[in-house]
Amino acid sequence: MKFFRSLPLCSHQLLLPLLVSVLAISAYFFSDLFGELFIYQRDKVIDFQLWRLFTSHFFHTNVAHLLLNLSAVVLLWALHGQFYTYKNYSLLLLTCALTSSIGIYFDSPELHQYVGLSGVLHGLFVWGALKDIQHKDKTGYLLFVGVWIKIAHEQIFGASNDVAALINASVAVDAHLWGAVGGLFIGFVSFLMLAKQQVSSSQSH
Repeated sequence: MKFFRSLPLCSHQLLLPLLVSVLAISAYFFSDLFGELFIYQRDKVIDFQLWRLFTSHFFHTNVAHLLLNLSAVVLLWALHGQFYTYKNYSLLLLTCALTSSIGIYFDSPELHQYVGLSGVLHGLFVWGALKDIQHKDKTGYLLFVGVWIKIAHEQIFGASNDVAALINASVAVDAHLWGAVGGLFIGFVSFLMLAKQQVSSSQSH
């Protein structure tokens, strides 16, 4: 019971991760109907169907891919949900989705189709680690260094063949990189805003 009481269960901490999960599940079951309209397809983005840069992240290649990403949504909520608000989670979701999609558009021109939340999730992970650091939690440093080691390993050696086989698709490691960059950007903005508030507070005293 003590474990459950420690979970971030306030509405502003829980509802948006829950909404993301519901949207991803719905997109999976209705992908045959709506996938062609919402999935990232490079030629469609070139034709200015720019909503695909955001909506594609809610679709998945198979049930294993969906469950992997939903598990990560839950894990990140349990790990860093105490920092979630409606405003920052919405901003993170939008920013990381766009940096991930725009990053693969320019950095991976050979990638013609992309689906999945993993790029966004890497951004959430980086941001959460920075929030830990901001709140003097030393595990934040381990998480921050660890995720960038993972990303660097993927950039150099590629993704795990086992994961690719599980999701029945190649793993878009550049989406992980650029999603993480989005989380890094929002995290540093948070640091700067806090520093500015502290300076203003000290000057007012």
